Amino acid sequence: MNSQPANSNRNAGLRVLLRTLRYRNYRLFFGGQGLSLIGTWMQQVAMSWLVYRLTDSAFLLGLIHFAARIPVFLLAPAMGVLADRWNRHRIIVWTQTLSMVQAFVLAGLVLSGRVAVWHLVALSVILGLINSLDIPARQSFIVDMVEDPEDVGNAIALNSSIVNGARMVGPSIAGVLVAAAGEGVCFLVNGLSFLFVLLALLAMKIQPAIAKDTKAAFYHHLREGAQYVFGFAPLRSILLLVALLSLMGVPYAVLMPVFAKDVFHGDAHTLGFMVAATGLGALFGALFLAARTTVLGLGRWIVWASLLFGLSLVAFSLIPIFWLALPLLVLSGFGMMVHLASSNTILQTIVEEDKRGRLMSFYAMGFMGMVPFGSLLAGTLAGRIGAPATVLLGGIVCLAGSGWFAIQLPALRRLIRPIYVQKGIIPEVARGIQAATESSQPGGPLPPSRPI
Repeated sequence: MNSQPANSNRNAGLRVLLRTLRYRNYRLFFGGQGLSLIGTWMQQVAMSWLVYRLTDSAFLLGLIHFAARIPVFLLAPAMGVLADRWNRHRIIVWTQTLSMVQAFVLAGLVLSGRVAVWHLVALSVILGLINSLDIPARQSFIVDMVEDPEDVGNAIALNSSIVNGARMVGPSIAGVLVAAAGEGVCFLVNGLSFLFVLLALLAMKIQPAIAKDTKAAFYHHLREGAQYVFGFAPLRSILLLVALLSLMGVPYAVLMPVFAKDVFHGDAHTLGFMVAATGLGALFGALFLAARTTVLGLGRWIVWASLLFGLSLVAFSLIPIFWLALPLLVLSGFGMMVHLASSNTILQTIVEEDKRGRLMSFYAMGFMGMVPFGSLLAGTLAGRIGAPATVLLGGIVCLAGSGWFAIQLPALRRLIRPIYVQKGIIPEVARGIQAATESSQPGGPLPPSRPI
């Protein structure tokens, strides 16, 4: 007898979870990216396994990841200026096309048996150059596809969910294909997968862009963006925590082949399960955030998520049993994703529109750009003190960063509140009336809401 209300509640919850899909352009983006990202994760897992199979070196494993991401660190701020000056939709079409070409070249070298380590380093650098422009443009474009500011968090969370849904599927497929046919097939599949996102992008109906200021000198826009980002404490503090966790925590992923082969005594299937477990946790984290109906209170989740991420890394480093370690990877994926998506949402909510691309370039610099240094550091440390001790050290640093941000949070809330009031996220007029009413009641007024 109660099945109808239960079904109604489930449908309502699903509508809240997927509310951003009511925008046609976002639906196309969601579907195209979802299919393409499966290939991307397949390539990442196959690349790691190929490098470690060819070299048996944790250092070279770190070097490949360093080569793929160092261009983001070096070039992202300049590319953010371009993302603010150029048409973001066209930028993404070109970057996705170039990424497809890179995957096909990689597949050709591996399938023909002519691949060498220097090929992998060079192609990783090329992909990093492409991503240095693609990431700030694509992160900014997500917001361009939604109309209601309250949907920004849902759009970012759903985008994270497809990234991590693919992270679950892609590595599992890669593990099977690598064992059955070799790494080259994974690279070929990734190249073909870009066709889906390109078709989705070309099918979008994009509103004519508002004329942008392209007369000012490039350097002026670059300096203006840096001053804006680092001159405002909430932006600066969030980005610093993202950078710290990306330097010391996120690079644990580069050591997964070492754990799979040397700690858990497994093979490519073992690595696929480990990456998929992290992706499962990250998917849960993204769906958790997508189900939220407001951006208010995300600051607390940045603290708790970074704390969970650090604790799970510490525990994972101390447990040498594969099936016990997998749940810890789920928790680490959840903590990492909630931290990153919450940070991204707050940044995109409080930023001035004409500086969105530049802010996202610094976000890319803090997230993707610090990973190469962390990967190189992790590979070097793992060669000296072992992979478990390296991950343990990273987890401890993440815990310290979480504590530092928790201390900063009350001051950041006070600075962000006027922005949320101005954008209507906090209805100040209605709150003032409510406060006056509550003050006349026994017990006095309720405490004010916390913007983050």
